Amino acid sequence: MAPVRVSLDVNGTTYEREVEPRLLLVHFLRDHLGLTGTHVGCDTSNCGACTVHLNGEAVKSCTVLAVQADGAQVTTIEGLGGPGDALHPVQEAFWEHHGLQCGYCTPGMIMAAADLLARNSDPSEAEVREALAGNLCRCTGYHNIVKAVMAAAKATGRAEAAPPPPPGDPTVPVTGVGA
Repeated sequence: MAPVRVSLDVNGTTYEREVEPRLLLVHFLRDHLGLTGTHVGCDTSNCGACTVHLNGEAVKSCTVLAVQADGAQVTTIEGLGGPGDALHPVQEAFWEHHGLQCGYCTPGMIMAAADLLARNSDPSEAEVREALAGNLCRCTGYHNIVKAVMAAAKATGRAEAAPPPPPGDPTVPVTGVGA
């Protein structure tokens, strides 16, 4: 098959390349752009190590052809953080709460978690586990990964605070002068 020209915005930079029509997005990122943070674990969409954001949604890049992503916006683990070397809150939480061991699944886990928090700023533990169900880890047993995502939700400051109790609520202790 003849190569096809694609143009993708990856981590804020536009790249144009000629690719084989059968080239997977994960291989485009790794082999054509040198972005090796996106891992190839299974090539069958079972492990989630290749998770990236495609137009703002988490996808397994081993299931998307580069030609299907033509014109799209792609964010990889390398582009998730802030300016310079600033880490994304999920990356910081994984580090702080030991959400990794060997690290192979970590980029995919972080990308899936960041996608969840972009859609749901205050997830329950069950919602975190559901969002990460498509990502496999052989090392950690998931406890610290879930703990890290919950901490990231808190740290972002986007978690909605409980509304204040109504005035005169008998469950609120009365304190202060004249109480």
